[in-house]
Amino acid sequence: MLGTDIIEIERIAEAVQKESFLKGVFTENERAYYASHGSRAETLAGLFCAKEAVAKALGCGFRGFRPCDIEIGHDAAGAPYVTLLGAAKEKFPDTRLCVSISHCKAYATAVVIVVSDKEAKSE
Repeated sequence: MLGTDIIEIERIAEAVQKESFLKGVFTENERAYYASHGSRAETLAGLFCAKEAVAKALGCGFRGFRPCDIEIGHDAAGAPYVTLLGAAKEKFPDTRLCVSISHCKAYATAVVIVVSDKEAKSE
């Protein structure tokens, strides 16, 4: 399965003014990443798009779990990766996801694919 999302960065810049949005959508690790990268709206917009793309790739949207049950981390080289937490992990315990995030001045976008067990074993 494949999921994709795009959002205007300005929408996230406005939404993040509400603490409830920041804490309701993003994990503690994601908020720390945001702060460590200059609290730039494009950072959160990319993370938000990735979460939406994950929900689409899983084929269910956010039914049965919340956006903060999906965590977008970054490896030592800066490449993003997905970790399912809480209800999302319970619903999709053995699911492996690959993500790509990009942004320009006005938009952020993300693409997520579900990697099958067969594909994961060949890597």
